[in-house]
Amino acid sequence: MGKRYTELSDKHMQFIREQKLFFVGTATADSRVNISPKGMDSFKVLGPARVAWLNVTGSGNETAAHVRIAPRMTIMFCAFVGSPLILRLYGNARVVHPGDADWLDLFGKFRPLPGARQIFDVEIDLVQTSCGMAVPFFDYAGEREQLSDWAEKQGEDGIRRYWHDKNQLSIDGLPTYIVEKSG
Repeated sequence: MGKRYTELSDKHMQFIREQKLFFVGTATADSRVNISPKGMDSFKVLGPARVAWLNVTGSGNETAAHVRIAPRMTIMFCAFVGSPLILRLYGNARVVHPGDADWLDLFGKFRPLPGARQIFDVEIDLVQTSCGMAVPFFDYAGEREQLSDWAEKQGEDGIRRYWHDKNQLSIDGLPTYIVEKSG
């Protein structure tokens, strides 16, 4: 049932545009495996073998710590409505911070989100589909606004303090460089 591709097809890209949720998996050789759910219209297809997603401030910063050491990343989408499908993107990611030279170019591809802290730019080396027949149906009821509301309330200085206090190390003690790289 599963199929492999070297890049995204138009059909895959359309499927991605229709999804409200995706999952990101990363790990180093010695760290815990991190799997994060993402939403907020933060994912963009940049080409058949390149995607990016805008990361907003959250309770942890595992992905940034992992990618710095081991750039491999898996991104998974699954259909909760319509025909069943699971779409996985395997590749190598790099983290782009607000202080990096290409931040403005990449950031301009997204709807600005309060608390934006990084962009993950991913070169895809394998696209895999599988049936998804065991994924249940769920109805989309809307976006949660709490994270955006919180980030707006913090303001830029409050977000930077939060990065300093809560986002500099992974749960395994790996540095994220969020403060140094954010300009």
